[in-house]
Amino acid sequence: MAGVGTQKVFENDRVVVWHLDLEPGELGHRHTHKLDYVVRILSGSTLEVFGPDGELLDTVELESGGAVAFRVDGDQILADRPGYPAVPTTHSARNVGTNTFREVLIEFKKTT
Repeated sequence: MAGVGTQKVFENDRVVVWHLDLEPGELGHRHTHKLDYVVRILSGSTLEVFGPDGELLDTVELESGGAVAFRVDGDQILADRPGYPAVPTTHSARNVGTNTFREVLIEFKKTT
């Protein structure tokens, strides 16, 4: 299974940092989130979100400059903002907008 971004750019004992770029019309790889994370949207667009079996779950508009924290809760991911849909930990997304979608995603490793 693919990583949660298109390029891992940093990792230490506390965090993993990814870049994710999706061109208009591009379908990202199916991936699974195991860690809580936050995203910073560098270039927004409209994304379709697909479940683990390729079923369309929702369409979301992500605006440039935004940031959202996500928490893994069992087999679901929950956002810290009202109105964001809960999605399965395993999913993919397609950019159906006209702009290239770019984000920085920071995963938080579990600490004991």
